[in-house]
Order: sequence, then C-alpha cells, then structure tokens
Amino acid sequence: MSHDVALPGAAAPTDEDLAVSSARATVRRRKLAVTGVRLLLVAVWLGSWELSATYLIDPFYYSKPSAIGGKLVAWFTQTTAFGSIWTQISYTLQEAVAGFALGGVAGVLLGIVLGRSRFVADVLAPFIKAANAIPRIVLASLFVIWFGLGMSSKIATAFILVFFAVFFNAFQGAREVDRGLVNNARILGAGRAQILWTIVVPSATSWILASLHSAFGFAIIGAVVGEYSGADKGLGLLINNAQGTFDSAGIYAGMIIITLIALVAEWLLTLLERRLLRWRPAASGSHDVQI
Repeated sequence: MSHDVALPGAAAPTDEDLAVSSARATVRRRKLAVTGVRLLLVAVWLGSWELSATYLIDPFYYSKPSAIGGKLVAWFTQTTAFGSIWTQISYTLQEAVAGFALGGVAGVLLGIVLGRSRFVADVLAPFIKAANAIPRIVLASLFVIWFGLGMSSKIATAFILVFFAVFFNAFQGAREVDRGLVNNARILGAGRAQILWTIVVPSATSWILASLHSAFGFAIIGAVVGEYSGADKGLGLLINNAQGTFDSAGIYAGMIIITLIALVAEWLLTLLERRLLRWRPAASGSHDVQI
C-alpha cells in the first residue's frame, strides 16, 4: 500500500508551471512532426526520382540521386577537374562574401541618405531605375572585360545584385519612419545626426535585415554568374564545365553545394537578426517559421 509523501521543502507545481510545461511539450511535438514530414517528403522525392531515372527516363539527361551522391563523394574524397573542391568553394565564397559586404554597406548608406532627402531622391530616381533595369548577365560580361578573370569581376557582379536588393529596402525603411516621432525629437532639440542614428536607423533595421536574407543568395548568384562568364576557379566553373561535358550529375552536385552554403548563411543571418532585434516585442501568436 503506497502513500503520497511530499518531500520536505519541495514546492508543489503550480497551475502556471504545468501550463508552461504543457506548452513546451506541445512545441517539441510540433517540431518533431514538422521534421518528420520534411524528411518523409525528401525521401519520397529522392526515391521517386531514383526509380524514374532507372526505369522511365534517361539518366543521361536527368541524372539520379545515386549518381549525384557519387559525384559529391568523388569531389570531396579525390579532386575535381580544376583542383580541390575546397579551393573551388573557398574561391566562390570569398567572392560572395566580399560582394555581399560591399553591396550591403553601400545599399544601406545610400538607401538611408536618399530616403531622408526627398530632393536628391527625386533627382537620382530615373538613373537608379535605369541602372537596376540593366540585365546582370550583360554587366557580368563587361566586368570580365574591365577587371579580368580574377575575383574582382565576380565581386563586382555580386556587388551589383546585392546593392539594389538592399538599397530599395533601406530606402523604404527610411521613408516609413514615424514622422510624429521625428517631429517630437526635433521639438526636444535633437539634431539631424541624432535623429538619424537614434530614430531612422533603428526604424529601418527590420527592413534592412529582411533584405539581407535574400541578398546573400544574390551574392552567390552574382559570383556564380561571373564565373560562368569567365574564371579559372570556382563552383560556377565546375558547373559550366559539367554542362559542357553533358555531366548532369556534376551540375546537380554543384547546385547542392551552393544551396548548402546559402542555407548556412541564412541560419547565421537569422541569428544576427534575432540578436539585433531583441528589443522588439514578439508578435502575439506568432510562430518561428522562416520561409
């Protein structure tokens, strides 16, 4: 016969503690369910692709997961046609990071300046729109002629793609600042610089960080497009070579590596965004879902 004996000094869980514990358990179950469904979808997709490429479609054109996996293993355990795979990844990553950093800084600065200066924005608007309308592949070809086959031409291509993605968001974020808040700051004696750093920049931060999520993807695209136009190293060169030799598995393998780099960058940017926006209250009933 058992008896429920409370330990000395042990407090009984309150209703609030039980509610918090239940909520955490629900969140864990939901995350497990989401992860399980995701893995199931990937398994079904890869399995159907493998079977189709084996029995229905020509794997010479469409490849198949087993061939792509074999190509990745060969690249990472042996070498590529142009040297170590790590050298190719490093080359493309350096171009993307440099273009992302330069384009991001330039886009933020010019976007905020023009966002707060309506006259200058009106003067430069048609020129900015015309520059944004130029096809990037044309610019990539010009950059190869101007800067050569080295990193500079790829960084320039990545810079252009990142700059416009960040600029328009920073510009809109600077324009969306609460005018009442700015007027109140002016009444209290705040100068232009104080208003810029204490009101405008924090208000535009959400817009800027939102653009950075897609901007790094654009930076990688710019680096790869530049390597397509002319390069002696890089993932774009590997994909271009695979295309020229009708190696569909090599094309997919290069795409997978680029995708993984972009996903890691997205994760790091999400951590940065959460750190910078800790002051912002969480939206009621929101869920941490990144799309």
